[in-house]
Amino acid sequence: MLFKKSIDALIKESTESGEGTLKRTLGVGNLIALGIGAIIGAGLFVRTAAAAADHSGPAVTLSFILAAVGCALAGLCYAEFASMIPIAGSAYTYSYATMGEMVAWIIGWDLVLEYAVGAATVAIAWSEYLNKLIENFGVSIPYQFCHSPFQTSLDGVQGIINIPALFIVILLTFVLIRGTQESATLNGIIVILKVAIVIAFIAIGWGYMNPVNHTPYIPVNAGEVAYGKGEIGFMDFFTHDFGKFGWSGIIAGAGVVFFAFIGFDAVSTAAQEAKNPSKDMPIGILVSLAICTVLYVLFGHVLTGVANYKEFATAGKEASVAYAIENYMHSYHWLSVLVTVAILAGFSSVILVMLLGQSRVFFSMSKDGLVPAVFSAVHPKFQTPYKSNLIFLVFVGLFAAFVPGEVVGDMTSIGTLFAFALVCVGVLVLRKTDPNRERPFKTPFMPVVPILGALVCILMMVGLGKHNWERLIVWMAIGFVIYFVYSRKHSKVRKAHKNGTV
Repeated sequence: MLFKKSIDALIKESTESGEGTLKRTLGVGNLIALGIGAIIGAGLFVRTAAAAADHSGPAVTLSFILAAVGCALAGLCYAEFASMIPIAGSAYTYSYATMGEMVAWIIGWDLVLEYAVGAATVAIAWSEYLNKLIENFGVSIPYQFCHSPFQTSLDGVQGIINIPALFIVILLTFVLIRGTQESATLNGIIVILKVAIVIAFIAIGWGYMNPVNHTPYIPVNAGEVAYGKGEIGFMDFFTHDFGKFGWSGIIAGAGVVFFAFIGFDAVSTAAQEAKNPSKDMPIGILVSLAICTVLYVLFGHVLTGVANYKEFATAGKEASVAYAIENYMHSYHWLSVLVTVAILAGFSSVILVMLLGQSRVFFSMSKDGLVPAVFSAVHPKFQTPYKSNLIFLVFVGLFAAFVPGEVVGDMTSIGTLFAFALVCVGVLVLRKTDPNRERPFKTPFMPVVPILGALVCILMMVGLGKHNWERLIVWMAIGFVIYFVYSRKHSKVRKAHKNGTV
């Protein structure tokens, strides 16, 4: 039997107020800023160059468009759910109402990859860029105090603890505990700053683009050429040359730059704190996604026009934007410094929204009994899940301080894509099982949009390679152990079904 959560009970829960509930303080402007704050960050400033160098070349713009199409299709499904079920929990809550407890647990556990592990990874990148910034002023943090014990410098210095990464996690956690409205205000300031810097780079860099760098726009894939001539079979190409430029490189690049879009769904985790969720949630999700897509395509076009994509495989690397400015946009050193500041601000807002999203998902899971009650304890004054924030401070902080960022790699992307695909399927299921339910926002062109959304997400998952699939399976196995040992025994929905009170 599928143990599902009643949508009527969810809606009733979302309208409750008073002690032990979340405070409704976010308007549509806050939600759009929340989405942009989560989206523009590590992905844009780091993954763009990586995708261009290794997979798609100047056609990284097409990778962005493909990733955006997948997000938009999933976003339309998210918007329908968010308007119907305006409650904290995002994809976890939606899947509980449509596909039952088991799938809900899979999604909830999967979202730890997106939010908690993702926040730690971005915190590590924040530490690296802080060092890049202060180096402009002749200061640097000793290697051993900004790297994990598993890292050693070229000079043989071993890391001890990543203090800056731990610091930013602690700081933003206490901002979150202080209150969601205060967090949203800080995020809004950061969003204005980093969007202004991105636009400045696009506007100034446009005049420094060299047409030669965009030729050919889609670099040749040797496997595609050989396959087209009949020299090799399809599986030979798929095994050896898939993703190394050409059209397959655009697909693989989409999986890489998808990290740049992670976060738009974090808007839905704040549904229970939105003033008018049925109207504002769809707007917040779709408008933030649209704004960021336009900026991403222009940014990728300018970056690969100013510097050749091949340079990002070596000299450019992570500091790709600063590299392009310093080497090809002379007299704009000030912009390079500002871009680094924007990157730090961008990373900060991404960490902030990821930490918020994680605590809200576990808030809902705790209310359902799938994780301990401590995760849904609300501060008597600030009305935020402060104990959950503190627990994840320890988890994320330890990871940020003592584990190298590359350990996680693309796990965050594959976990999120999996969640998106299940949300698309969930919309189809609910349209079939509960067709008469009031839907303030309806996903258009049913069933085409959710089917295409699921397929595009799966396509990008394929592009991320088998090693990430293996890691995802191991993570899911750990989750199943916790589910069968603890969650099944404490599930409130399961108990209500057995007692006949549903």
